[in-house]
Amino acid sequence: MTGRRKDRPWLMRTYAGHSTAEASNELYRRNLAKGQTGLSVAFDLPTQTGYDPDHILARGEVGRVGVPVSHLGDMRRLFHDIPLEQMNTSMTINATAMWLLALYQVVAEEQGADATKLQGTTQNDIVKEYLSRGTHVFPPGPSLRLTTDMITYTVNRIPKWNPINICSYHLQEAGATPVQEIAYAMSTAIAVLDAVRDSGQVPEEKFGDVVARISFFVNAGVRFIEEMCKMRAFGRIWDQVTRERYGITDAKQRRFRYGVQVNSLGLTEAQPENNVQRIVLEMLAVTLSKDARARAVQLPAWNEALGLPRPWDQQWSLRIQQVLAHESDLLEYEDIFAGSHVIEAKVDSLVTESLAEIDRIQQMGGAMAAVESGYLKSELVSSHAQRRARIEGGEEKIVGVNIYETTEPNPLTADLDGAIMTVDPANEARVVSALHEWRDNRDEARASEALAALKKAAAGTENMMEATVECARAGVTTGEWSWALRDVFGEFRAPTGVSSAPVAVTAEAGTPLALVREKVARTAEDLGAGRLRLLVGKPGLDGHSNGAEQIAVRARDAGFEVVYQGIRLTPEQIVSAALAEDVHCVGLSILSGSHAALVPDVLNRLREAGANDIPVIAGGIIPPADAAVLIEAGVAAVFTPKDFGITEIIGRIVDEIRKANKLDPLEVPA
Repeated sequence: MTGRRKDRPWLMRTYAGHSTAEASNELYRRNLAKGQTGLSVAFDLPTQTGYDPDHILARGEVGRVGVPVSHLGDMRRLFHDIPLEQMNTSMTINATAMWLLALYQVVAEEQGADATKLQGTTQNDIVKEYLSRGTHVFPPGPSLRLTTDMITYTVNRIPKWNPINICSYHLQEAGATPVQEIAYAMSTAIAVLDAVRDSGQVPEEKFGDVVARISFFVNAGVRFIEEMCKMRAFGRIWDQVTRERYGITDAKQRRFRYGVQVNSLGLTEAQPENNVQRIVLEMLAVTLSKDARARAVQLPAWNEALGLPRPWDQQWSLRIQQVLAHESDLLEYEDIFAGSHVIEAKVDSLVTESLAEIDRIQQMGGAMAAVESGYLKSELVSSHAQRRARIEGGEEKIVGVNIYETTEPNPLTADLDGAIMTVDPANEARVVSALHEWRDNRDEARASEALAALKKAAAGTENMMEATVECARAGVTTGEWSWALRDVFGEFRAPTGVSSAPVAVTAEAGTPLALVREKVARTAEDLGAGRLRLLVGKPGLDGHSNGAEQIAVRARDAGFEVVYQGIRLTPEQIVSAALAEDVHCVGLSILSGSHAALVPDVLNRLREAGANDIPVIAGGIIPPADAAVLIEAGVAAVFTPKDFGITEIIGRIVDEIRKANKLDPLEVPA
């Protein structure tokens, strides 16, 4: 022992939720009994995007990637026998953050909790939804107002709550460099703080309380030194911005407070056992340095690239944190990197470059303007394309993927379909039935009055949080709350960034891309078409569009005319676009698990339209058993994360177009 008092460990969380509120409640109570010290709620996509389970866009998505919460009854069941006044609860919710916080507050008050003692975080960062995660609903202006109203409400009514979690995590997932991750997150924070200040809802003398409740949620990748330096740079820039731009003199209020989930982007489907050491190394980047240590950590599971982790997999990740915190001597020392000239030089470089990018964004009018212009999205798509090109070219090495690919049989995945958890397909019908029962039994007049008051507040200038809390008490549903605001604010379709992304790989004679270009050109000539046309579709509510965007960009570079309309489309809309654009192939990208319902629907609609000659390709996190079912149903090919060679995938798409049109195979290797 060192003789000094051991530091208190960070909050240990597991990001969890699935199927129903009851099933998720059972999982939370088990995790807390295992030593988890905070809750992290994963909501399903309909809840995140403001749809009730019976909406057409919710089909196949209910309870898949999180828990469905449609009304106050669901929230009661979600936290049954969990004393919220004693919890620290993180809720990954953005466009509908105000609504979920209102439900949480009402349930806590029903438990007898004092709202001023509630602790936790709502993610509530809409900018990164426009850029990477895709659960946005409303345009930037109204979205910023919702965030502003939430922040001002919590500062006055729930003062220990973090009303926003500026989230750079998903920016790295979308390809952001450390400089982009820092700069875009800080630009978002500036936009939010400026909006709160300019709203006039917080007196100047209380603005330090607002700054003190701003938290961040970051990504820790496998480049250990760079990631640790990134966190030190984050803290240094935040201290500078809050002191110089907002005049915050209290050092405690300027403290950079962040939680972390380590990088899911780097988890591989190939040799997934390697993900364990990746997770450990990434966790060390945000825990070893005391001066830049995370306040809360949640780790993914080793098998997340394969499908939904089981409770045992989540327990393994929790135990990784517990071993580090309780068995090692990490918490007995001051910052072990203090005074390192290597670390200081890297931090200085990140700070300088990040501040320059922040200034560039401010000159454009700030983060919201940079979203609407498409600048931020196109930069991320370009950065991600460059990363994928480095992996394909072998410059960026990934063990088990592009080096050291030979492996012994893996006992963890011997029964691959048993190595992940699946959601009962009948679950959705049960959730929808329970929703209808809730609507039938509520006070309809009170619900209608509450929704009318919400729309009036939204159309005016008053804070919308009070009206939202009354909607929660009145039995309003998630979809009804969102549609009331859609009626006032409208919806927003974010720029895709595909058309403006630069070419990421070379196409000189003899390169893989040049060979695929030849296949594309010859096939178009054989079909008598000016160019081959590929529709890239995102059916359902899965907003993780990184893979779809990279396929679209590479297909464009290979000579395809690409039809890509972004996220959140129904099968009917995708088929209509395919027919209207007379495409030669339809590629569907789904990472949420809804492929079993949505892909066959697209196939059937194409057949009904007499378009049997249009091959359908599916990509995403699709277990082998599901892939076999899709192939049997008529899907031409299925690609999963192990298929990292995008140029090769484009070549395979050309092969399927030729096969569907009864053309002889080309002998061009690709």
